[in-house]
Amino acid sequence: MALGASPSSGLWHPVDQAAPVVAVDCNGADRGPAEVAAGAALAAARGVRVVLFGPAAELGEPAANVEVVDAPVSIAKSDDPVSAARRTAEASIVQATKAVAAGRAQALVCAGGTGAALAAGLFNIKRMHGIYRPALALPLPLPRGAVTLLDVGASAEARREHLVQFAFMGAALASTVLGVARPRVGLLSNGEEAGRGSPLVVEAHAELSRRADAGGVPFEWVGNVEGDDVIGAIRDAASTSLRGMLGGALLRAALRGFREQIDPELQGGAYLLGLRRLGVVPHGRFTRKGFAEAVVRAERGAREDVVGQIQRSLADAGALREAPMSAPVASLRETE
Repeated sequence: MALGASPSSGLWHPVDQAAPVVAVDCNGADRGPAEVAAGAALAAARGVRVVLFGPAAELGEPAANVEVVDAPVSIAKSDDPVSAARRTAEASIVQATKAVAAGRAQALVCAGGTGAALAAGLFNIKRMHGIYRPALALPLPLPRGAVTLLDVGASAEARREHLVQFAFMGAALASTVLGVARPRVGLLSNGEEAGRGSPLVVEAHAELSRRADAGGVPFEWVGNVEGDDVIGAIRDAASTSLRGMLGGALLRAALRGFREQIDPELQGGAYLLGLRRLGVVPHGRFTRKGFAEAVVRAERGAREDVVGQIQRSLADAGALREAPMSAPVASLRETE
């Protein structure tokens, strides 16, 4: 038994994490709802309980551990996802997020548009207590070690306190879902020196350094980092074999293993953090393999209580927002 957030009140209450259910919006994927359903079936074969929301006629016969809710209406490609999520109660993503909010499911996977998932999540699942803005976290599996990027699309603008919370969110995700014992947190900048970067980066660096010096943060603060890890990883992959160093066509063989290591489908997509339940947003181009991994990762995050981990670590560090939040739609358009 672990602690989780009540979708209706924002207060913490006991939640059964032993067998979480994952709500899956099947609409919006490039290969169609059937491919998402096939991925969910693969996840169900690994013991995950799933509720699919999509056009039942296209989802096929449900596998064991899979329930189907007929929801053919999609707002995944809407130009105005906020209005669409507010006005289209029958949309699959709206029904899926309402199921999570009601406790019918404990995590969300959305195969469609990120904007629709974020809007419907904010309206129905709600923002976690004390969180300024949700964030999308994207794990990058590099040979030198996994790197998780925040924020990769949930917010267009950010302030110092947002970046501070993102650090705690990413550390909690890395610990509970990705299995990193003590994550190392860095601030992406154009130089490693504390004074490098935009005014926002300089302010966030100073605040994270202050908190790290005071002790008690659940991660190792490493300061500013530059985005050269991917280039270095490619260089390492190329130079590990004689054939790689010969270049040309032979280089492709040396890089094949590297390409498999960084296969985005193996990570399940991006994690939507900051709501009262965990969300995972796989890319619409994924095959059933990627959708299966997204469902499995969502179930694992719910079972390991990544939401509770984020809440507790932010509370322990005094990094939660104390002022009451306005309507959930504000995070999509606010210019704080």
